[in-house]
Parts: sequence; structure tokens; C-alpha cells
Amino acid sequence: MASSHLLSHHLFPSSLHFSTKSSNSPDRCLFLRPHTRFRSRPFLKIAASGSERRQLEFVYDIEDKINKLADEVDKTAGLSRLTLFSPCKINVFLRITGKRVDGYHDLASLFHVVSLGDTVKFSLSPTKTKDRLSTNVPGVPLDERNLIIKALNLYRKKTGTDNFFWIHLDKKVPTGAGLGGGSSNAATALWAANQFSGCIASEGDLQEWSAEIGSDIPFFFSHGAAYCTGRGEVVEDIPCPLPTDLPMVLIKPKEECSTAEVYKCLRLEQTSSTDPSILLKQITQNGISQDVCINDLEPPAFEVLPSLKKLKKRIIAASRGDYQAVFMSGSGSTIVGVGSPDPPAFIYDEDDYKDVFVSGACFLTRQENEWYKEPLSPAGTSFSQDTTDEAQSSRF
Repeated sequence: MASSHLLSHHLFPSSLHFSTKSSNSPDRCLFLRPHTRFRSRPFLKIAASGSERRQLEFVYDIEDKINKLADEVDKTAGLSRLTLFSPCKINVFLRITGKRVDGYHDLASLFHVVSLGDTVKFSLSPTKTKDRLSTNVPGVPLDERNLIIKALNLYRKKTGTDNFFWIHLDKKVPTGAGLGGGSSNAATALWAANQFSGCIASEGDLQEWSAEIGSDIPFFFSHGAAYCTGRGEVVEDIPCPLPTDLPMVLIKPKEECSTAEVYKCLRLEQTSSTDPSILLKQITQNGISQDVCINDLEPPAFEVLPSLKKLKKRIIAASRGDYQAVFMSGSGSTIVGVGSPDPPAFIYDEDDYKDVFVSGACFLTRQENEWYKEPLSPAGTSFSQDTTDEAQSSRF
């Protein structure tokens, strides 16, 4: 049923009036203010002064009338606001299998959505000219460079719709982290635009279109776990191979890895020779272990950012068996420790790591025809060691 504030101008434009009847007086009106509380009765008898008696007649059942008006409001008002969770992803393994003639690289990877994510709020704009994007952190582009705006432009181009939006991005996923935060935002925007338009496009349409603006975006139209090949845009939706309650910690230093620089340093002859389909089978059957969490982009990323290699080694050495595997996600610079939502003690204790981004997380999936939902009890919370505003904003 529609909310009470939507109904107020339908039920109580200023006041309500009901006719009262008397055998020896003209019709009169009884006015009831908007705060009047009703009880559903077929009629009420009201005693008057002297011998005159009047009967107040309800010409309808008030509760039924409210329900019908609510239905009318719901039908005619349409969707005007929508808030969606925009989760990030990790690459449980990432194999680079070759270089393409178009300059991109072929990959084979197990992508999985995790519970760390942004919140994106959409409102229909009263104008039909431009989207307006705002965010809670500095440094995020708010124009056509942003994947959210690109996604909304793409949706209008593909469908011929003319909805424009006011969007607020509450950012929690760090950028330059190898977590696909921007790609998730774009997929979420496509999903939202389709909801506002009455779902005129299928999920398959959205997934196919999204590859035009980003290789990682199509993955988010899986149900949370997928074996991805090609540039990443060829998505094979698979049943979740890992427990959704398996905790992990995401640790990202302040420094970012440029994806272009990482690929520039990649040497195909130094990548793993393990068949990625074998890795997928082993994870599905036996779960996560250090030997199956291979990322061919780690060596070039460590060349670009030597401190990242040191961080990974220290996490492994300090874990004392807390983590089943420690590996880099995507092209970096996030290091993932699967098995515990807590970072090693040195992350808290040493000044060199006071500005790192740390978040607990768990694996996440979604139901058919529903978008991802933020877990009610997340495996952990994100924080920076330095709690000043400046340090908080620097981690994005």
C-alpha cells in the first residue's frame, strides 16, 4: 500500500465532510479534520439537543476506501526513487591466457561478488535534459567520464527512453583497488534505469549492452559467481562454489596500481601454465587454498608497486594459519585474505600502514530478478587507521 504521506492529499485535501439528515431541518455538513481517527462502522447515531436526533451515514466503508485509494496512488504515481546496493568483486583466480589482435589480453577468471559495496540513490529528474551525480568523496568524476553516467546514456540509447536522474553515490569501495567498484556502479545504474522504465529490457539485454562500456560490467549481471573469459565480458554464470559465510579481509594500501602500467609490465612467458578450468574444478570440489588462488597479474603489479609484494608476504607470515589463501584481486592493489575478517596485528601497530583501507567481507549472491542486497550482518566494517576526515577521504 502507498505510504500515508502519499495518500494525505487524496483523503484529506483540507477536511472531510459528510451529510447529516434530519426530518425537520435542511441538510447540514459535519466537517472532520485530517487528524480525525475513524472506526469502520456502517453508521453512527448522534444525539442532538431537544427532541431532534440526527443520523450520520457513511456512504462507504472507510477502510475499504483507504485501500482503494492506496491502490490508485500506487498505480498512477509510478517509481520515483530507488536505493540500491552496489557490491564489489574479487578474482579468486586470474589467468592471462594470451594477447589479442585488438591489443587486449584474453583472461580466464573466477569472479565472485563480495559484501563490501557502495550505496547508490536514484531519483527521477523533473527535467528531460541531464543527469546530475553527486558523491560523498572527492576526486570522483561527476560527468560523462563516470561509468554511472555512461550507463544511463547507454540505456537511453538502447531503449529510446527519456528518463533522466539525480543520483547520489555513497562510496565505500576504494578506487584503483582491483575490486570493480566502478563497474558495479555502472551495472547498478543499468538495473535501476530498467526498473524506472518498467523492466522493458531483459537481464540478458543489460548484460550484453554493458560490455560496450566496460569489460567487467557484464559479470555483475550474473548471480554473484561466474567463470569469465575473453576480456572478461564472456560470462558463464555458475552455482556459488564457496560458502557465503566464509569470511575474508580486504587490505588496500593508499597507493594504487594503474591497470595500464600493470599490463605493460606483463610478460606472458612468465605466467602460470595451470589450466584455468582445472583451478575452477579444484575450487568447486575442495574450496579455497593458496595453490589455486593464482593471479598472473601479481608479478607485474609487484613490479609497478614493490611495497605491495612486501605487504602480501608480511600478511602471509603474520597470519599463523588464519587465512586459507592470500592473494591480490584483479590488477591490484587490494590484497585478500580468505578465512578471517581481521587483518594481522601489524596493520594496526605500524605507522607505515596507518592509511591502509581495511574491510571485512564475505561472498555474496543474488536471487533471480532481484538486485544484490547488503547483508544485515556484514562480516566486517571498513575503516582507515587514521580517523581524521582527510585520511578517510584519501583512501578512495
